[in-house]
Amino acid sequence: MNWLRRWNARSLASQFFIAGGLVSIAAMFLVGILVTNLIEDAVIHNSGAATALYVDSVVAPLLPDMQTESLLDEGSAQALDETLGQGALGRRLVSFKLWRNDGTILYSNEKELVGQKFPVNGKLQKAFAGSLVARYDVADDPESGAERALGKPLMEIYNPVLQPWSGQAVAVLEFYETAEGLRDSLAHARLQSWGAVAAVTGIFFLVLSALVFRGSRTIEAQRKDLKERVRELSALLAENRRLQRRLQRASQRVAALNETYLRSIGADLHDGPAQHIAYASLRLDSDLLVNASTEPKAREKELAWIRSSLAEAMTEIRNICSGLVLPQIEKSSITEIVLRVVEAHQRKTETFVETIIDEDGPELATAVKICIYRFIQEALNNAYRHGGGVQQTVKAVSHDGHVCVEVSDRGDGFDPTAVRPTSLGLTGLRERVDSLGGFFDIKTGEGGTTVTMTFEPMEAGD
Repeated sequence: MNWLRRWNARSLASQFFIAGGLVSIAAMFLVGILVTNLIEDAVIHNSGAATALYVDSVVAPLLPDMQTESLLDEGSAQALDETLGQGALGRRLVSFKLWRNDGTILYSNEKELVGQKFPVNGKLQKAFAGSLVARYDVADDPESGAERALGKPLMEIYNPVLQPWSGQAVAVLEFYETAEGLRDSLAHARLQSWGAVAAVTGIFFLVLSALVFRGSRTIEAQRKDLKERVRELSALLAENRRLQRRLQRASQRVAALNETYLRSIGADLHDGPAQHIAYASLRLDSDLLVNASTEPKAREKELAWIRSSLAEAMTEIRNICSGLVLPQIEKSSITEIVLRVVEAHQRKTETFVETIIDEDGPELATAVKICIYRFIQEALNNAYRHGGGVQQTVKAVSHDGHVCVEVSDRGDGFDPTAVRPTSLGLTGLRERVDSLGGFFDIKTGEGGTTVTMTFEPMEAGD
């Protein structure tokens, strides 16, 4: 079965060239043999007919009534001897026989054959039926020993002798001639016939091959294009599956992080504003405020402590809310978003942030804008808390639908492996970027820290 696999691996043009070539060669040989045989038969028959017509015109007047004669009389035999043994006819004819329909030789230039009877072969039968028989070959009949002894092909002709009034064959003239030049004529005819058949077959095969090769190239090009498309679709399918797994994992982690965020917010409210409010509530029930004998100065001091605690609680609540609530950024460009979050960070920390913005991309989806805002906000907060806010830089680039945002500082850096999995900062950034199909990267060392996010944004409205 290896040959079958190798055969199927070939192109259609190659298969046609091999199979069609073999079939064409076989057809050429079959047609060539058929055409050559037909031409040879036609040449031999025409040559024999011409000779028979000439011999018949010379010999027929010398023959007696063959229906009444058993053997030729001496005068007729002598006339035939003189006619067939002289001149151009004598030089061409090798032998001559006159047959009766029962196989008896009535006359022959070989006198020992006269009166002998031989089996009637197919050639004689056909001639007695009225047809001319011509054959070019080495003589092989029992009565043709002398002709066979010459060892070369001769023109053997059987010509029926017909009665003038009835057209019935009453005898058959058999004669052999040297047929000089016939061999060359046959060779020339063979060469021409084989050449014609080979030329026609070759042209036919070449024309078909050109058409098949053209079609094969088209099919091969379509097959390659189809394979390329299948490969691309397979790659896209694999990428979609990978992204789907990433999205599922990110969704699970985001759900867990949201719960962690809620617990963190609850802890911040409990440890901050709730403590101040509880302290104020306890002071409201103190003896200094309840007892009517308390001095106004002492009561005022106690109220001042309560107002201070409530003010601190309100301040912390506002800070927590400002971190949770985003400004209106749905209609904002990347430039406006970056400047807004950078300015807010500079006011809050009283530090300077170098800003580089290069924007010429399309409008981004709201989810991407929120991601950009939170990414810069959290990265700058980390740079301030852990890197001291040294040489903070924000670089945002948007070209042809690709967005890259980079936040860096020149602090001391940190060990990424030491970050706890439950940490909300970096983990939250990574999960937020992953959930949108983007890529998150962080590089840190003695020269500082660089946090980068890149992705192809969704179309606006997705």
